[in-house]
Amino acid sequence: MKKARQTNTLLPQVADYYSAKLEKHGQTPLGVDWNGLESQSVRFNQLIRVIDQDEQFSINDVGCGYGALLETLFKKYDQFTYHGNDISQKMVAAAQQSCKDHSNATFTVSDKPPTKSDYSVASGIFNVRFNNSDDEWIKYLHDTLGVLNETSTRGFSFNCLTSYSDSEKMRDDLFYANPCTIFDYCKRNFSKQVALLHDYELYEFTIIVRKEH
Repeated sequence: MKKARQTNTLLPQVADYYSAKLEKHGQTPLGVDWNGLESQSVRFNQLIRVIDQDEQFSINDVGCGYGALLETLFKKYDQFTYHGNDISQKMVAAAQQSCKDHSNATFTVSDKPPTKSDYSVASGIFNVRFNNSDDEWIKYLHDTLGVLNETSTRGFSFNCLTSYSDSEKMRDDLFYANPCTIFDYCKRNFSKQVALLHDYELYEFTIIVRKEH
């Protein structure tokens, strides 16, 4: 019953929040609740470190927003297929419009990818928790990590705001995860090959989970 309650109330709340951000700021980092292009680029380059091949790979972008990750991928890779999914219809519509010339990119309105890919990534989807408790949000986080694991064959990556953030700057409506706890959860549940990246100049961390193949 708890999982059903989260699905029915938590995800629409998140969708409405990001739809409003997009409506206010357009297809910019602010439109997906990030503070600028520079930090967005840093963030994306950490996430794509999960990719360990130069060409012919597929990738799912969970919580894709307006598809901004594509630009970073195109700068580094020539041959790949990309699928983005988001729970905000407005985000997906914006992504479909802005990426309409990219035949290797598709988008769906969904809380999970429709098919498996080599890799799955998720950026920023664990940050805004509204008035949900730590226990409820961690349950949502764990469930979503299970989806990332199930829909990737070679590995997945994601980021979270860090509990090591300056206490005076932390907000009650945001979720600050303990990187050691999340690392341990991934190590115990998904793979022996897990990396914790916490050495870049943002108040967050990135986890990379690689699978044996």
